Formats: sequence, structure tokens, C-alpha cells
Amino acid sequence: MNGADTGQIAHFDERGGKLYARTSTLRQLGFVLPDDAVDPLAPADLDGVQVDYQSTQQRVAIQAPTHWLAYETTRLNAPDERVPHADGATGLLLNYDVRGARDGDATQLDASTELRAFAGRAGVFSTSQIHRLGDGTGGSDRTVRLDSSWQLAFPDSMLRLSVGDTTTGALDWTRPTYIGGVQIGRDFGLQPDRVITPLPAFFGEATVPSTVDLYVGGMRQYSGSVPPGPFELTTIPTVNGAGVARVVLTDALGRSRSYELPFYGSRQLLQAGLSDWSAGLGFVRQRYGMASWDYAGQPMGSANLRYGWSDRLTLETHAEGSADVFVAGGGGALQLGSAGILGAAAAHSTADGRSGSLLHLGYDWTDGRFAVGLESTRTFGDYRDVAARYGPPPARVSERAVFGFNSAAAGSFAVGYVHLRYPGADDSRYASAYWSRTFGGRVSLNVGLNRNLDEAADRSAFATLVLALDRSQSVNAGLQRARGRTSATVDAGRPVPADGGFGWRVQARGGDAHGGLAEVGWLGDSGQWTGGAGTFGGEGYAYAEASGSLIRMGDHTFAARRVEDAFAVVSTDGVAEVPVRLENRPIGRTDDDGMLLVTRLQAYQRNQLSIDPMDLPATMRIDRVEAVAVPRDRAGTLVRFAMKPVRAAELILHDAGGHPLALGSRVQVEGRAGETPVGYDGAVYLDDLDEQVRLRVRTPEGRVCRVQLDLPRANENAIRLGPLPCRAEEPR
Repeated sequence: MNGADTGQIAHFDERGGKLYARTSTLRQLGFVLPDDAVDPLAPADLDGVQVDYQSTQQRVAIQAPTHWLAYETTRLNAPDERVPHADGATGLLLNYDVRGARDGDATQLDASTELRAFAGRAGVFSTSQIHRLGDGTGGSDRTVRLDSSWQLAFPDSMLRLSVGDTTTGALDWTRPTYIGGVQIGRDFGLQPDRVITPLPAFFGEATVPSTVDLYVGGMRQYSGSVPPGPFELTTIPTVNGAGVARVVLTDALGRSRSYELPFYGSRQLLQAGLSDWSAGLGFVRQRYGMASWDYAGQPMGSANLRYGWSDRLTLETHAEGSADVFVAGGGGALQLGSAGILGAAAAHSTADGRSGSLLHLGYDWTDGRFAVGLESTRTFGDYRDVAARYGPPPARVSERAVFGFNSAAAGSFAVGYVHLRYPGADDSRYASAYWSRTFGGRVSLNVGLNRNLDEAADRSAFATLVLALDRSQSVNAGLQRARGRTSATVDAGRPVPADGGFGWRVQARGGDAHGGLAEVGWLGDSGQWTGGAGTFGGEGYAYAEASGSLIRMGDHTFAARRVEDAFAVVSTDGVAEVPVRLENRPIGRTDDDGMLLVTRLQAYQRNQLSIDPMDLPATMRIDRVEAVAVPRDRAGTLVRFAMKPVRAAELILHDAGGHPLALGSRVQVEGRAGETPVGYDGAVYLDDLDEQVRLRVRTPEGRVCRVQLDLPRANENAIRLGPLPCRAEEPR
């Protein structure tokens, strides 16, 4: 059918040079026929249908327009939405940052810590603190708690429950509130491979088996085969904004046809039917970073909802309330074809018997070369939200306008405008312009201007020239003028490599703020250390920093770099110096206890871990050399490569006549299932053997003989013994 083998056998009758078949047979082959169709029917009588009967091969080739056929739509390049199973272990983690500084006669020592306790599906408890020790101003030493919370994740449903200190959900036109309480809501990070924005889809039809290629922005995004019939080709959103896709369809004879389709991709929209929501209840946290347990006396609640009404319209709503304060509103984002995204929202509040309202409008459009962004949020009356009871009220006016342009020849250029007005304060209006360009791949120039439109003296300009000496070292020269003061800097350095190693930086400053700085840093397996000294305005200072982590897991303690997210502990059952790879990249060797900590894993994603067994003894039995780790966020998982040293032997077996046993003879160790073949020259390799071994051998001719031997103690190499006589089994 249309060049594709159906694998079916059907009955046809030949009459007058035509093939006839029952309508039920034709429907089984995929034909769509009217109920009153003649039965039997000659397919060649249907408009556009061609039939080729090859009698010698008993093969019928039918070519039919797709409107005669009941093809199902083939989905191509559809994202894989299978959720990998996340594993978790039990353990403790302590992140720390310590900084000591000497500035003039003052000495200051500060530290921050984060303690996490995790237990697989039971979630993660974390608490963080800052410690101030001697600030040089006569203040007393003290410790302040920052955040404490327990979080439980449900990856299958993309939900997260948080109990403790948390931030309420917010939309573009609302303000989040920091509370101590309970919050539950959607967390798309629990399925990081899940695409939540609408996917541009392109539809086509193939009459014969063909190859489909999709090009976006001149780059091929997909290539694959498609069977006859309609197809739907989905593209992963690699383009944010307006774009043009070209679909090329090539059949088996090499004939190609292509067509172009405009589309618009946006991260502001949700897929149709997908929701994003959160709901929280608790007490507002006050004086964060200054007091450990300062919470408001009145509870507050907050809820947000975003819903993909269609692929072009996402609706959203928000409500929050506390004692004598209530806010509710709604809005949405609408895709205007290829003309961009329009957003709008309105809200109403009542607070202490007074009311107010909020209006929000926004528009964004980009095509990869030009970009336009407009946004305005204004409040009317006495608009108040819960955060205004404990801090500044919302801005009366908050507006921005941005226009950008980007090209390889002219570089990147952007102009912007910002307008802010708070209750009881004057307007603040700023205009800015920015331009950057790279020359030859090694030199880049950045220039910027800023101007306060309400205060002529408040203006600034800067220019920065960057010269890349190689892949890791660069020299920067900058000039800045702000409020009538000019400063210049020259900066050279090599950042500390992310994979570990040495970094350095030197800086010289001139002008009104003259001075200099020298800094060195080192990132090792157990932490990062940085030290520096400099002068500023004639005053000298020096500082030193250390950061890292301590992890207790699997009855083992690790000193490591600071761990922000997921990690794994690799165990090789006590075997030391085993090379371990992460995504085929060497990551380290196991320690004397056969353990290795592997950090920087992607939570809720498949992380490929493997070991290299080439340096291991031949007598080491390994159950696997590759494993997939799917850790939970901010927690660890245990990955075990089971290893066992075994007694192995390479035996040379001869028959009673002193000749090597025939190739392909089968050897069975008594008391064990399975057989091992004999190779050339009577050689056979066996492992996991006891000191006393009894073998039963069956030759290809069916003769049976036996071997009995005692083996020496196991070592790192296979024992070579032979030739050993295989004595014929006496008939019973």
C-alpha cells in the first residue's frame, strides 16, 4: 500500500484484467469506502487508484490517494513525558561559607551554614544560619537563623509541599510574601524534561514512505522517516519569539517538496489544559536576616492559578488576604499570532475599610533580531496588599519600555525607559542605552549610558574593553563617569575553573577611587579557598574565604565542595582506585573504602554513571559497569557497583590420548547450573571456584569425561593449570 509492505495476505479475483476484492478485505487494507459500495469491488475503479499485480511473486502493489485511506496521524518528534523514578538515600549535609576580613584596625569573621537532612521519599529538612563574630564596632557576637523548612516532592504529579519558611507564589503583577507556614503547589522542576509551553506543530501528508526534515532558523531541528498518511511534526521550543520553519518531505525516489510555516514561541504561555498553581497559609516573616523568630501575629493566605485555556491564551488569577486586608484579581496572556504576546490584569483590594485597584498591561515581541517590551502597572485609590502592612506599599506607577536590535555586523543595541512613583515620593524616570560588539572572537567592547530624566546631575556612562588572551585568561579595561566623578580600572585574571584548579585576579583602579586588588583562589575536591589583599582610597584591607561541605551518607563522611543540588555516592564494595565517569567524563576514583562522592547531578533527570574495569584484576567479578542515577533535589542517592573477588582459573583440558579436547566441548562445574564452552587448544576459563573443583565435560560427539583438581588460594590473576587429563566417565 503506497510503497509500504502491509505484511498482510488478502484474497483477490482476476476478471477481465482487473483485480476484485470484497469490500471487507479492502477495508481491512485501510480503504475508506461508502456503505453502498459495490461488493466485490475493483480498486482500480476508484478515482486515482493504481493497481500493479505481479503474478509470479503473488504480490499486489496499490497506489491510492490518501483520501481513500484511513491512515492514523503519525506524531513525530513528540517529547518524551515519561517520568524517571527518583531514588533517594538517608544522610546529612552541611554547607558552610567562612569569611575573615581585616580592614584597618577592625577584624570581622562571618560564617553561614546550611544543614540538610534527607531520607528518600520522606523529603528534605533544611535550616540555614548566619554567624557574626566580632564586627569591629563593639557589637556582640550573634547567630541569626535564616530559613528552616521541610519539603516533600511528588514528581509524578509535579507537586511540592513545603512546611516552614517559604515564599508565596506570585504573578507578574503581584508581590510575593515571605511567610512561615504551609504551602503546596505545582513545581515543574520535578519533571525538568517536561515541556510546559505550547509546542509549534506542523502538519503534512505523505503518500509513500518518506523522510521528513525540519529546519528552524536555517538549522535542522529534526530528521526522521514517516509512513504513508498524515503526520504531525512537533518542534521543541528552541526559538522564543517569531520564526519561520521549513518542512522538507523526500520520498523513496528522491523527489522533494518543501513548504514554510510561520510560528511564534513564547515562554509566557502554558500548553492547553495545563495548570500552574500554589496555595499558602502562614504568618509573615519580619526583619529577615536580623531576627530569628519574628513573625506577624495575624495569619495570611495566598493563592495563584495559571491555566492554559488554549495554546494561545493563558488565564491567571490571584487572591490573598489577612486581617482587614483582601486582594483579588485576574488576567491573562494572549498570543497575537506572529505579532507577539499581550498581557493584561486587574485587581481590587480592601484594607482597613479603604479600597483601591490595580491595572497591568504588557506587550512583548521578538523575532531573534528585533525585540520590543512594554509594561505598565498602575494602582488607583488606596490599593494595598498584605506585604504593605509590613513594608512599603506597591508603586503607584511602575512602567518600562525596551527596544533591542541584534546583528552580527552591528552588534547588540538596546534602549530602555523606566518610570517609578511610590506613594509620597516624586517620580523617578530613567533612560538608558547599551551597545556591545565582538571583534574577531577575542575582543569585545561594551558601552552604556544612563540618565535620570528628572535630575540632570544624575547621569552615568561606562565603556569596557575585554581582551581574551586564551580560553581561560582575559584582560579588561573600563572607564566610568557618574555624577561628575571619573574612575578607571584595569583587570586581568583567570577564573577558578568549574572542574577545579587555580585562579587569580589583579586589578588597578585610578581616578577618584584609586586603589588595587590581588586575589588568588583554589577549587579542590574538598572545598574552595580564596584570599586577597588590596587598597581603596588609601586604606588597606585583606580577606580570606573558605567554602565547602561535609556529607554523612552510607556510613561514610565526605569533605567536598559546596553542594547546591543533587549528588550521588558511588560504592564499589570496598575496592579502591576504581575510575568513575559521569556522562562519559572522568569524575574521580574511589577512595580506600571504595567510595566516591559525585556532585553536580541533575535532579529528577537520568544521570549516566559508569566505571572503567580495565585496571581491575581479572579475578574481580563486576555485576555492571553502567548505572543511571535519578536523585531527588537537594539530596543524595547511592549507586552501587557490586564487586566480588573470585578464584578464577584458565585450564587446559586433554583427553585420555593426550590431545586437546575438541572445540565446543561443554564444561559444567558440579553443583552449579550452566555450561562453559571449551576454546581452541582445549582452553576453558572458569571463575568463582572453590578450592576443590569437579568438572563434567561433554564433547560434541556426546562423550562424557570428568576432571578433578585442587586450586591454590585466590590472587589478582587467573590461575593457569594444565594440561589436565579428562578421564572418561565410566558407564553405569
